[in-house]
Amino acid sequence: MSEGIDGEGAAQGPPRETGQGAGRYDADDERRFLADYDPNAFAPAAVTVDVVALTIRAGLPRVLLGRRARQPQRGRWALPGGFVRAQAGPAGPADPDLPDAALRVLTEKTPLPAEIHLEQLGTYGAIDRDPRMRVISVAYMVLAPDLPDPHSGRDTAEAAWVPWTALGHGEGAGTEHELAFDHARILGDAVERARSKLEYTALATAFLPPVFTITALRGVYEAVWGHTLHAANFHRKILATPGFVEDTGELAERGGTGGGRRARLYRAGGAALLHPPLLRGSQ
Repeated sequence: MSEGIDGEGAAQGPPRETGQGAGRYDADDERRFLADYDPNAFAPAAVTVDVVALTIRAGLPRVLLGRRARQPQRGRWALPGGFVRAQAGPAGPADPDLPDAALRVLTEKTPLPAEIHLEQLGTYGAIDRDPRMRVISVAYMVLAPDLPDPHSGRDTAEAAWVPWTALGHGEGAGTEHELAFDHARILGDAVERARSKLEYTALATAFLPPVFTITALRGVYEAVWGHTLHAANFHRKILATPGFVEDTGELAERGGTGGGRRARLYRAGGAALLHPPLLRGSQ
């Protein structure tokens, strides 16, 4: 429980002022309040971060999973995650903020490039989502190009980049990668977020290296959306979308598989939003 603007839920402290000084901040009064404050007066709750790391490897969209080596849910696969470090301890320093905690738990599983896309996905706090206690998770989504092989940690028996199509696009039950806790729901939300944002933002370039071909960009859309796109129509729409990509003036080192001419190389054009959008149903 948290105290709102009106202090609802407060269990300690003197009554609020009602005279002329009411509503004014008083540092000394706050120090006295905090000295007497007892956090144990409220039911305990823990905060964790869970990270949905998405990449494309060998033409398949993949998510990073680790098989849990400890209870609860030992033996099930889970997203990288962990408790937010509220203070420094044997495990390491305190997490300055929630994004720092998300990056920490992810780098424990795989090296990260200098440039990645990190965004908060949502907050999950169902009372029965974790059997240990009330655990509230702040989930993050990370997109990066062709991340390297992961490694297991002290809490995971093994780690792998698993095609999310093998998970029923986020529904983990009934597969060899049955997901722990509510991670199937979190993954499903992330997959839909990624698919939707590819329609109206330039987020697809986050899956690619700094320079790329239009064919590689189309491969991202096909992998994430799960269906084949018409190559010529896609090429035309990309170049007609202001600010999506910009021509580097260079050519790929090699031609196509059929020995054709070398493709032009592009980079992200700096546009945040796509106008007109690339709608899934119209491709």
